[in-house]
Amino acid sequence: MTETERLAAIEAIRNLKAKYWRGVDSGDGALVRSILAEDCVLDFRGCCTDPTSGVDFLPEMNVVLKGRESWQAQALEGYVTSHQGHQAEIEVTGPDNATAIWTFTDRFFYPPGMKYSRFTGYGYYHERYIREADGWKLATTRITRLWVEAA
Repeated sequence: MTETERLAAIEAIRNLKAKYWRGVDSGDGALVRSILAEDCVLDFRGCCTDPTSGVDFLPEMNVVLKGRESWQAQALEGYVTSHQGHQAEIEVTGPDNATAIWTFTDRFFYPPGMKYSRFTGYGYYHERYIREADGWKLATTRITRLWVEAA
């Protein structure tokens, strides 16, 4: 792989992740599925748990989704979310493989009547990507948290 090809892969992965977060926040399931590998594994267990207190602020998110078609935008119906990702550490490990760690902040605004009104989390996405015939796709993801705030 040439340096130009490596840099093009990194940029494609950055764009892919931006589409993922936009799709999640806008409730566009088709957009999210378009960037997922057919046999992806999305591990969200503990993704909204404060590592200090152990409080899980969104237990319904404790799922492992297997396969592109398992993604459903309705899972967070009634919530408003905003994800901001930055400081990507993307490593192209082969012509069709890459890994990344993304620093991110996410905000959840709960529907009326819930125990909490909002949640802000800080942490990392740990991901693996593969290149399929139609471009780079997200193969695996796992979230680790540094800090969680809820009110």
